[in-house]
Amino acid sequence: MQFKEEEFVKSVLSKIPLRNELPLPPNWLHIEMLERFRVLQFAPLKEGMNVLEVGCGAHALTTVSLAYLVGETGRVVAVDRARWRFFEEITDSAGLRHRVIPLKTDARELPFPFKAFDLAVLVHGVRSLKNEKTMVRVFSEMLRVAGKVFIAESLPIANNERQMAHIELYNLREEIFEALFGEKDDLHYFSMEELKEFVKRAGGKVVESGVFEPNLPHYLAYIPREYVERIKDEKKRAELLRRWDKAYEKWKRGAEHPPVGWVLVR
Repeated sequence: MQFKEEEFVKSVLSKIPLRNELPLPPNWLHIEMLERFRVLQFAPLKEGMNVLEVGCGAHALTTVSLAYLVGETGRVVAVDRARWRFFEEITDSAGLRHRVIPLKTDARELPFPFKAFDLAVLVHGVRSLKNEKTMVRVFSEMLRVAGKVFIAESLPIANNERQMAHIELYNLREEIFEALFGEKDDLHYFSMEELKEFVKRAGGKVVESGVFEPNLPHYLAYIPREYVERIKDEKKRAELLRRWDKAYEKWKRGAEHPPVGWVLVR
């Protein structure tokens, strides 16, 4: 894996420009992509595979690693309902855009009438599915169209202060979004037992699973304070501002990826 990782960094990540998005460091995108690459070492990926990615997101964080790992003869169909802002720019700069087919659709109703993929992947996207009913529906659709399904998500576990700093700030996101927009997003992380239960309810069987320590910084708990300041409910706004200030002080001293749970499903 070490050789592959060094090759990935040199041939792919080095092509992607640094970003100027304070207080995030300029290389935050590269570090997040490297974490996805490390997680995908546990997925049964091979060159030439036809892979479905659910929840690719605006920054193609997992898409870049998937497109690299399937090789020149493989393809990644990247699905997202709305978040596409930087997607083509990033996959193009990585030199991998020709291996990726972007598809704007709802993962609860995938437009494939049969098993069209060797593998379906959802990495760090369970928390964006808003509720358990949607999770079960999306997992069921992934199982319907792919021979195997690989799901990975951060766990609500902190083994050191830096991981706890991430979780404390991240755990404010669900409440902030609900107070601002009236619906939850970036749900609190689920335990391995809960993830497996969602898979079971979707009709899947876990054939392999594990817990992985990325050993990398993690920046994506950050949410601007201005979001909290826009909350109309005065009492809720004051409470969340107090909690945000306290959590942000810890986060800016250094935050780290918590352990990641992964499951391979049939």
